[in-house]
Amino acid sequence: MTSPAKPSNKQQKEAPSYVLPVEDVDFLVNRDELRGLRFAVEYYKAELILRDWGVRSTVIVFGSARIPAPEQVEAKLQAASNGEAREKIERAARWGRYYEEARAFGRLVSEEGGALKPVEGQRDNVIATGGGPGIMEAANRGAHEAGAPSIGFNITLPGEQEPNAYSTPDLTFQFHYFAMRKMHLAMRAAALAVFPGGFGTMDELFEILTLQQTQKVTATPVVLVGRDYWNRILNLEALTESGLIDPADLGIFDIVDSGVEAWAALQARGLKPVSRKRRHAGS
Repeated sequence: MTSPAKPSNKQQKEAPSYVLPVEDVDFLVNRDELRGLRFAVEYYKAELILRDWGVRSTVIVFGSARIPAPEQVEAKLQAASNGEAREKIERAARWGRYYEEARAFGRLVSEEGGALKPVEGQRDNVIATGGGPGIMEAANRGAHEAGAPSIGFNITLPGEQEPNAYSTPDLTFQFHYFAMRKMHLAMRAAALAVFPGGFGTMDELFEILTLQQTQKVTATPVVLVGRDYWNRILNLEALTESGLIDPADLGIFDIVDSGVEAWAALQARGLKPVSRKRRHAGS
């Protein structure tokens, strides 16, 4: 008798269940039950890379993605499809000086704060942003011009966000979850500088202020850059008059007009150029 032909195992090998779990993107990404695992992976990927780079503390820069670099304005205007688009670009361009102030701030912090010269393998006061264009690009650009590393914590959005070209490639991250991105922005923050911005900037600012008010984090120096803007946008005195916050809560931050003033204000509130402090202590 002829033995029956051995059946093929092709179907078994091609079945989704046979794919190694760590290589099964559909399984890892699309199952609601694995959301906790995805949270953990997002946490550990950034955490371990930052540890490998010796990033001990950061200076966070928030601000609008819509404020273009001055040299980009003309090209954007030429590419605008209609008058409404041109008007939007021109309106954003009026805030262009804050791009330059954020750029100067990123350079100054990187040169003097400790990011440029690590001590015992640790870098302090490394510039970190949301990784996108506008003010975020400006701060990363300043750090890049100083020759220092800087971080971009990008987020996936319906309108795809591109990372700016100035964050350090190995420190350019992408998150799916806003919560995990916010956690990484906050957990190493030695200070926070906030330039003019919209909903996202307000969300990030009040996240940090709330964490400090509720003592969930160590008190961190906060500075808002742009007196005209912030005095017009924020009316926190109304909250104190209503008894909804304490008068002392208004003392959590300073308001200044320039990147140089911002760096001075953060130091006046206790931010230390750690590498310099350690070098003096050991001399």
